[in-house]
Amino acid sequence: KQLIVGVNKMDSTEPPYSESRFEEIKKEVSSYIKKIGYNPAAVAFVPISGWHGDNMLEPSTKMPW
Repeated sequence: KQLIVGVNKMDSTEPPYSESRFEEIKKEVSSYIKKIGYNPAAVAFVPISGWHGDNMLEPSTKMPW
């Protein structure tokens, strides 16, 4: 089984497109993922902005990290 986690609303973080906020969310979600039987190290976390389309179809220059 495979899992991909899209971390949406990255345009709404403070500051916008914050890598540190993404890492906070990733850490928090990883604990839940582990509880349901997934290995967090094998899960792909993708920062996205659905409203602006960042990282939806093509890599975004706003999140080069």
